[in-house]
Amino acid sequence: MPDGWAQTLIELAQPAADQGLRYVAAISARLSYAFMCLTLCWGVLTATGWVHRICGRKTMRSGHVALAMLALAFGAIHAIGFLFVTAGTFTVPRLIIPLLPGTLARHTMGILGLELAVAIAVTAGLVRLMSYRRWLWLHRLAYPAFALLVLHSLFGAIANGRLALLWLGGITLLVPTVTLAVLRFLPVRTLERIGLVEEQV
Repeated sequence: MPDGWAQTLIELAQPAADQGLRYVAAISARLSYAFMCLTLCWGVLTATGWVHRICGRKTMRSGHVALAMLALAFGAIHAIGFLFVTAGTFTVPRLIIPLLPGTLARHTMGILGLELAVAIAVTAGLVRLMSYRRWLWLHRLAYPAFALLVLHSLFGAIANGRLALLWLGGITLLVPTVTLAVLRFLPVRTLERIGLVEEQV
């Protein structure tokens, strides 16, 4: 086959490959978002002990870790997928350094959120090597990481013109997650008053 034909076929295949990579990045982003919401819900239920009678504390912790790893894995696939897009918009520094000149705000939020989540995952294994209060402070960085990643998802959906389609599912997952997170920090007396926990006699 002549070189001109081979070059033409490569040029025709590149947009299709780019579209496929963008599709993989989009699907992995949606899965990461869903697992992130489930991880936060599961973490609140684990920390508060509200469902320990159903399956036990050790099982709850294991489930929380598994969901967190899935959220991180799909988040990493989402980010790495953009390295292979032939347009060359994303480079390794642009994917790991959040405040480079020319980086969009939504990308900065995604980078910061993912890096915070990775830091939380790394420090989760260090609970025995530091004081519990310091570890807990680090682990609670999951809440700002969650907020950054939700904003990244929202602005990404707006930029891609998919807000109406995607955010029905996004809000469906977001509402119970935010509700549980808020309940997590309410005083016990307030929870007793609204009937969510039994009053200690």
